[in-house]
Amino acid sequence: MAYLLLALSISSELLGTSMLKASQGFTRLYPSIVTVVAFVCSFYFLSISLKTIPLNTAYAIWSGLGTVVTVIISVVIWKEKINTASVVGIAFIVIGVVVLNLLGPGHGSSDDAASSKGPIHTVQEQSSLH
Repeated sequence: MAYLLLALSISSELLGTSMLKASQGFTRLYPSIVTVVAFVCSFYFLSISLKTIPLNTAYAIWSGLGTVVTVIISVVIWKEKINTASVVGIAFIVIGVVVLNLLGPGHGSSDDAASSKGPIHTVQEQSSLH
């Protein structure tokens, strides 16, 4: 379910980004409204997916796929040009997302689970910190 919400977040972000271009600097009403609503939905769905998916994994997928598909949309819909450097950069993004999903937190040693807790401490740990 969390990955479905992440997919909805990415889809909303893609719609918002495309409509941002169509809004022509927020000078066109309907694309501007769609932009704002889409970005609000995107962050909402992303925040809900973060209850289950680790932040570093979810954000890598969200931003990586968002970037790749935005480039595709910009070429197909907006007729923008890309060069070899763009293609190489996109390939690195895809490789990075795959590596994070295959080898990132939750896929390795038990140290991954311990380090994913971040700065959260129990009450006893907090009292010993002072």
